Formats: sequence, C-alpha cells, structure tokens
Amino acid sequence: MQDFLPVTREDMKSRGWEAVDFVYVTGDAYVDHPSFGSAIIGRLLESRGYRVGMIPQPDWRKKESIQVFGEPRLGFLVTAGNMDSMVNHYTVSKKHRSTDAYSPGGKMGLRPDRACVVYSNLIRQTYKHTPIILGGIEASLRGMAHYDYWENKVKHSILIDSGADLISYGMGEHSILEIAEALQSGIPVEEITYVAGTVFKSHDIGRVYEPLILPDFEQVQTDKKAYAASFAIQYRNTDPFTARSLAESYGNRGYVIQNPPAQPLTEIEMDDVYDLPYTGQYHPMYQKDGGIPALKEIKFSLTSNRGCFGSCNFCALTFHQGRILQTRSHESILKEAVRMTEDPDFKGYIHDVGGPTADFRHPSCKKQLTKGVCQNRQCLFPSPCKNLTVDHKDYLKLLREIRNIPKVKKVFVRSGIRFDYLMADPDKTFLNELVKYHVSGQLRVAPEHVSDEVLKYMGKPKHAVYEGFLKEYEKANARTGKQQYAVPYFMSSHPGCTMKEAVKLAEYVRDLGFTPEQVQDFYPTPSTLSTCMYYTEIHPLTGEKVYVPKNPHEKAIQRALMQYKNPENRELILEGLKMTGRMDLVGFGPKCLIRPRELHGKNTSGRNADRNQSGRKAAERNSSSSAKKTSKTRVRSSSHEKYKKNKNKKR
Repeated sequence: MQDFLPVTREDMKSRGWEAVDFVYVTGDAYVDHPSFGSAIIGRLLESRGYRVGMIPQPDWRKKESIQVFGEPRLGFLVTAGNMDSMVNHYTVSKKHRSTDAYSPGGKMGLRPDRACVVYSNLIRQTYKHTPIILGGIEASLRGMAHYDYWENKVKHSILIDSGADLISYGMGEHSILEIAEALQSGIPVEEITYVAGTVFKSHDIGRVYEPLILPDFEQVQTDKKAYAASFAIQYRNTDPFTARSLAESYGNRGYVIQNPPAQPLTEIEMDDVYDLPYTGQYHPMYQKDGGIPALKEIKFSLTSNRGCFGSCNFCALTFHQGRILQTRSHESILKEAVRMTEDPDFKGYIHDVGGPTADFRHPSCKKQLTKGVCQNRQCLFPSPCKNLTVDHKDYLKLLREIRNIPKVKKVFVRSGIRFDYLMADPDKTFLNELVKYHVSGQLRVAPEHVSDEVLKYMGKPKHAVYEGFLKEYEKANARTGKQQYAVPYFMSSHPGCTMKEAVKLAEYVRDLGFTPEQVQDFYPTPSTLSTCMYYTEIHPLTGEKVYVPKNPHEKAIQRALMQYKNPENRELILEGLKMTGRMDLVGFGPKCLIRPRELHGKNTSGRNADRNQSGRKAAERNSSSSAKKTSKTRVRSSSHEKYKKNKNKKR
C-alpha cells in the first residue's frame, strides 16, 4: 500500500527528508481520499516532486502544534477542510452542532471557528515571513468583503484578517502548481500576482490589467445597495473565459485583488488527478477513535464530474466550482470502480456516481469551452436555454458499464438529479433505467418549494415542472412494475417567502400525506446570491426589493407549518394562520391543519374522533394507502396525483 503523507517529524525522517517544501494545515482529519481536497492537493504536489507534510486539526491554542515539521522551505498551505468551519459548527439557528463528521469518532471541537483565520494567525506568530496560501471552500467564499451571517455584518476579505499572502480559490489544481513553481524559482510571494484562480493584496493597482474596481470596503460595510452592486459584479465574473480582475480598496491597507478563475480541468487532467496514489483510507492514527464518519458516506462513491450549470441561488457552487462541467473519462471511473470491488469492506453496492448534480456529464453548450458561459443568462432558469445540450446518453452508458463490473450488485444515484434537465430530454430511456436499476425505493429530488414566486428567488424551475416530472416518474415505475417514491426536499424562510407562501407549502405537504422529519431553513452561507438577498433585501441582479423572513419567531412559524402534525407546533401554526387570514385551515376536516383551541388536548368521541388531531386521520384516509407503508420522509408519487386532482378546489 502507498504510504500516507508524513504527519510527524518521524515520518518525515523515515523518508530521508530533513525538511518539507510545504506544510499542509487542515481543519479536517487526514483522510487520503480524492473526496477530500487536502488529499488531492497533497498528492498532486507530491507527484510533481514536492515534499509535503500534513498537520491535520492542530491545537490552535498551542503554537507548537504547527511546528511539527519546522519551517517549510516554500510555504504553508491552510484550509478549514471540506466544510466551512462555521457551517460545520453551527445550525442555522446558530446553535452548536453535537458532532463533526470530519473528525475522529465524530468528535466536535477539534477545529476552531473561522479556522483559516485562526490557523493562519497562529502560523504568522511563529513564522514571520514564510508564505501562507489559503485554499478550500471557507477561504474561496471569503476572498472579497462578504456578509457574515454569524456576526451579522460585512467582514473584510479573509486575506486582511488572516495575514495570509494568497488565496487559491475554487478548484485549486492549476493555481497551486503555478504558485509552487513560482516559489520554487525564487519569486517572492508578494510578486506572485499573475496566477489565475488566486486572490492577493497589493498597494499597486497598476499590477493588474484593466481591473473592475468594486465599491471600497467602507462603502459595502455601511451601504447595502453598494454591497448588492458589488456582489452583482462578482457574480458576473466567475467564468475563466470572460471574467476580469476585480479590485477592492481597503484604504491605507491597499487593495485586495481577485484574478479571473483558473481554466477548467480537461478530461485528461481530471483523470490524472483521480489516478494519484491515494490509499482511500483515513490515517491509521484514528483507528482507536472509530475512524472518520465522513469517509463512510463516500468510500464507495464515484465522482464523475465537477461544476454545475444549475446555478441555484442558495448554492455557492457557481463561485466555488464554476458553471462549466468538468468530467472524468469512463476508463478512469471504471478503473476506480474496479479498485473498490477489491476492498475487503465492499459489499457489492456503489453508493453514488455523480458530483454536484449526478446527471450532468458535459458542458451545457459547446461554446463554453472556448467562449465561456453567458454573463446575463442561466442555462436552466427560468426555463432551459434554447442552446442547452440535453443528452443523458453518456451518463447512461457509464452507469451500464459500472453495473456490468463483476462483484457489483447495485449502483445507486444518490447525489441527486435535476428533474428539470431530465424533463427537457425527450428521450425517456435514462429515466426508465434510473427507475429500474438505480433507485432503491426512494429517489431524492429538490423542488425546494411550491410557490412560483419563491422559486423565482431560488433560481429554481416553476412548480409545474416538478409536477410534470412526478407524472413521468410514476409512469416509469409503472412500466417497470415497481412502487417507488419521490422524496422531495423543501426549504423554509428563503428570501421571497412570505407567510402566505409558507402556508401554501404546508398545504402541499398535507396533501402528500407525510411529515418531514427535518425541515431545512434557508442558511445564509457566504457568497451565494440568496445570502446577498437575505442581507440587503435587494435582488442584486435586478435591483428589486425582496421580502426576507429574518425574525427568528417568523422563521419558527414557517418551519412549524411544514411540521403541522407535531402538537408542540400548534400555537405557532395558529399564529401563522391568523396572520394570513387562513382560519379555514382550523377545524376537523381533512384539509385542516389544526383543530380548534377549545378542543385541543381533549378526548372526543363518535365521528369527530377520527377527524380531530389536526385532521390527521382524515388526511391519512385521503392519501394513498401505500403511503402508510412508507417512512416519515417517504412520499409516494401517486399522492402527488391526488394533490393535482384536488388542487383547484377551495381549501
């Protein structure tokens, strides 16, 4: 087996090294698997002859923790890990989470809040002049001034607060190799200002060719219109072919300058990255703690693509991975799949074949690889672009090939499909085979809401598209003789969602005959269009005013409406119904969400006994009988049919 990269000075010495070229500090435990960014960058640098030492989850309270290898010859690489450290630590209600899937045994508390800033400052206290390069999602989404949900204010570029020299943002393979080559050749880090996919600091704006000057930090910190305008410029400059450099002034501190993104990886480059000699395991030092939970989720999953042209407004992928699809060859993916079958823990099931969106296997149109994506148009929203290439043949062929590998019993598609993209494909072969071979009872889909007004602000297709998909899904299941379920994900409190829309969503959930075990409130993470709307109450691309549910009590009501069967939510639901003038939903009928207050908690008899308790029993009678066989989160597609038959009736 290939050795892990060194994690101790003894490991370093055993390789015959007196020093390392790069020290890689990460907020995650050390897992040598290509689903972990630190593993990719570490192995990539190793493949080019650089000596890399890993310091996973150092104790940020002790400077000795980042002195394991001494001063590296070229620099420190710092990442918070696969997740933003604040999202990792806090729920949307800003309560501490209890577990960390990226830490040994799921233990929480092994990385600090704002890990990139803390690690970088710790390093700078000890090594005054050693280059520090930030990377990963936490740094990538904080390259410029950004709204911070946890402090509820606009914060500096992370370069200002961390004391680091550079950010390698987005997919970092190209940029990190260029940075390494520059440092190796003796170029001072402050002179590395030309690398695509990087952010740097400079007092000299003349170093950049025709930059777009963003509103300065003082403006965006105090003026929400200026913040929205700045974000709009950044949003339209995320493409490597069309983007210009962006410059943001910090007064006497100089400028923070973002170069255009790095070019997407070619298929050959993607194959090379995933063919590096990963062990595919967590480091043995974690065995005593029970390993790393996050690895269990992806160990037998295959990454087939990066990037997403779906561009949901609440998702940061547009900023982080870009809209241009990057894919691996079939040969590369099949090679990895065969290796999986040789693992002693492999039970015959490949858990996923996909990426941000499973059924995206090529750029959305041919022009993107030479001219880039459109700055002012989306590929799928509000409806599919006429130039969109809709074709599932390649993905279908890939799934067939994987199914035919010896020892493979079942291949699942778990990372999600775009139902609007699937509906745009007139050829239903993929849908038929998806249902027949790649779903096990449930198919996860993400309509997110049922109100077209809310969906507009989400950047999602109209609800009618989802209804159409459910019809086709039902037909496909009937053709294969299966009874399978569409499991929808819904989101509460997204910008644009008034209490009226929240009630509409609750009615839809009622007619489905199920209660979500968990309800996801909108989470304003850095550098999403929806987060900009949340903070400014302005749609940055149109300038229109947007209603935003911010009050914790209002958000609690919206969340409670989706879980109306929970008796503890009754008062919140009643308040929401009064606010919207929907007291017709209080009563005993099957369409009612809750019963009258005077009978709440009392036993009733006779006919009404079946109809109280928020109309639950009646609702169950009106949903498909098979729904009773499902779990709490399972939705039979036929129940959607029942909803459609009744949706025009007065509620």
